[in-house]
Amino acid sequence: MLKSFLFGFVAISTTASAQQRPPLLSEPVIDALAKELSGERAHETIRQISGNHRVRGSRPYRAAADFIIARAREGGLDSARVEEFPADGKIFYGTQRSRPAWDAEFAELWEISRSGNKLITGWDKEPMSVAEDSESGDVTAELVDVGTGSSEKDYAGKNVNGKLILISSQADAGVPLGVAKYGAAGIISYAQNQHTGWWGENTNLVRWGHLDTFSPTKTFAFMVSPEVATAFKNRLARGERVTLHAKVKAGQHPGAYSVGTAMIRGADPKLSQQEIVFSCHLDHPNPGANDNASGCAAILEVGITLSKLIKDGKIPRPARTIRFVWPPEVEGTMAILNAKPEWAKRIRAVVHMDMVGAGLESKSVFHVSAGPGSLPSFVYDIGQAFGAWVNEQTYKYAATGESKYPLISPKGGKEPLLAALDEYDMGSDHDVYQDASWGIPAIYLHDWPDRYIHTTWDTSDKIDPTKLLRAAFIGAASGYFLASMSAKDFSEAKRAVDAGALRRQLRLHDRVVGLDDGEAANLRRYYNDYQAKVSVSVSSFIEAQKSPPILSIRGPMSVFGYDYLSDKLGAERVDKLRLLKYQGLRGAGGDYAYEVLNLARGGMRASDIRNTVSAIYGPVPLDQIVEYLQALRDAQVISQLQ
Repeated sequence: MLKSFLFGFVAISTTASAQQRPPLLSEPVIDALAKELSGERAHETIRQISGNHRVRGSRPYRAAADFIIARAREGGLDSARVEEFPADGKIFYGTQRSRPAWDAEFAELWEISRSGNKLITGWDKEPMSVAEDSESGDVTAELVDVGTGSSEKDYAGKNVNGKLILISSQADAGVPLGVAKYGAAGIISYAQNQHTGWWGENTNLVRWGHLDTFSPTKTFAFMVSPEVATAFKNRLARGERVTLHAKVKAGQHPGAYSVGTAMIRGADPKLSQQEIVFSCHLDHPNPGANDNASGCAAILEVGITLSKLIKDGKIPRPARTIRFVWPPEVEGTMAILNAKPEWAKRIRAVVHMDMVGAGLESKSVFHVSAGPGSLPSFVYDIGQAFGAWVNEQTYKYAATGESKYPLISPKGGKEPLLAALDEYDMGSDHDVYQDASWGIPAIYLHDWPDRYIHTTWDTSDKIDPTKLLRAAFIGAASGYFLASMSAKDFSEAKRAVDAGALRRQLRLHDRVVGLDDGEAANLRRYYNDYQAKVSVSVSSFIEAQKSPPILSIRGPMSVFGYDYLSDKLGAERVDKLRLLKYQGLRGAGGDYAYEVLNLARGGMRASDIRNTVSAIYGPVPLDQIVEYLQALRDAQVISQLQ
């Protein structure tokens, strides 16, 4: 019951003052943003972007990047251009091994029979039907059902040599045994969409498939719907022979990460050297409307809106520079921060948008999430102050039909936003910025769950322009405040921090229940220390205090298509690291590992690391922390254990 009370209390009571006036910014600025931002304009951008199959380094990806930059230039943004970072599979950007570009030109899957040949799927019909990193092939062969395709028992008593295998797992799971060991000629996968409450309901959608970029075994894979696969399975179970013709013309090649960037230059000669970054990720197979054409469109809309309002004299030019970045997810951000350290040094905070436009059909909850426990900052409270205020304003409109700022798009919905104001949630480029290599706090705006993520049904017709408008407003207000913030704004920032402190205090009250005295005391110490550091961060931001760590290897351990620890230490050893499989009260292995690395890079002792991550995600044995730290040391990611 307390968690339900917490959400309602935070969403409404922490912004009681907002009934008189908006938080942090003056009402003229709020009013200008609310009137100029357009959910319809952002929706049209999504429609344009989602027509491209935006795989890293591909020609369609570059077409989408060029479209974004053209719109940014039209909208008056400065220095709008596409930056290129070479990617060939050999170059490293910190802990990210660059992935070669991948393009597909042709692919079709046919069933061959005496009664006539039938096209099952193909590149032109459905680009997502071809698994990413597939190589060329031309095969006519029988289809063999091998279940998941990932264990020896799946192949017992079956001859798959030279044949096509039907698997329920993601495409890459069938390579080690099915292709590499037993000689299958290719893979047909019907992996379903990601697990949510609606998992398995939409049997005629196709999920995004992928093969291991760096696997020595090259093959191809087609992705089909569960409906198509079930028909094949039933026929095979009856003893029928199913013969397919698979032809693919695709492959990897040396290329580049194309990163779109533009800016609004700051007004202050000194502070303009600092930057507030609006981030997203542009890559995703066609259509990828919510994931993540929505975030790309939203930050473009923010940029165009702020630029116009500044030009028209409706809002002052901010002191700090605002930069907008459209990279491939994670790996593009890794390339930016490692290849352009001068950029990284200037960034003070990030507003990251990844999936911000889902309408009611997608069953999504919108989140305004804080950063990791290892990086305390008032920045998160700024984003959540605006999120809470939009919650209040939009709920009031939905409930009564009257609100000064309903933030409604003409073609969008009228329901309240009901954004969850929650803690750190991993899974996108904000993880890179907030890694201790850079220590840049990020406000994370995102939808989760989304029943259509990574599937052919993530289309622009399921996007709500009202949702886009509200996400863009929260992002624009947060970023503009941070870019403009000075000593005169201290009291306003302090009010947001006080509201954040109340949220954190309520979580503490909830979480000490059931803990033994030692763990409860540890949790209280952590929350008190965290709040003290948040308060200090306000002054540090205003006074431009920032001293990034000096590290030889920068970035998290697990990045796109590549795992740094597995490469350096061997997959067998990494698979035995108990922390990576640990399930805590509020987090799993990857959550713990991320925070442990951050804290170790900050010079914290093993016992203190254990206490901190136990407070964040739930108690964890010290020996598992030490074991993981030893692996980091052996991979030369950290220099010593303390």
